[in-house]
Amino acid sequence: QVQLVESGGGLVQAGGSLRLSCVASGRTFSSYTMGWFRQAPGKEREFVAAKSWSGGSTYDADSAKGRFTVSRDNAKNTVYLQMNNLNAEDTAVYYCAAKTSRSGSLYGAGQYDYWGQGTQVTVSS
Repeated sequence: QVQLVESGGGLVQAGGSLRLSCVASGRTFSSYTMGWFRQAPGKEREFVAAKSWSGGSTYDADSAKGRFTVSRDNAKNTVYLQMNNLNAEDTAVYYCAAKTSRSGSLYGAGQYDYWGQGTQVTVSS
């Protein structure tokens, strides 16, 4: 069982930045692909970014590419999401997730095995 705990959310003005963190329990963190998803009120959970076990980064083109950066520190069992130039459309609960399989899509929420409780990000315009 893997436990994931997110932090770093909050209220920020449009144009501002936040860095989300997600700490994982267990000894096999480095073997997981770690993803970030978000869910706005009344909308489905959507993929934001992922950092694979091999170090590759994947971003959703519409929401994250060019503004967000995903990184990981395996020594700290932590994955980060640096979010810059935030706007009101980024307001959502952000979740980190762990994918234990090395096959399958990075984009689908169903591909991930473990989830954190989420952290709220609110961007005021």
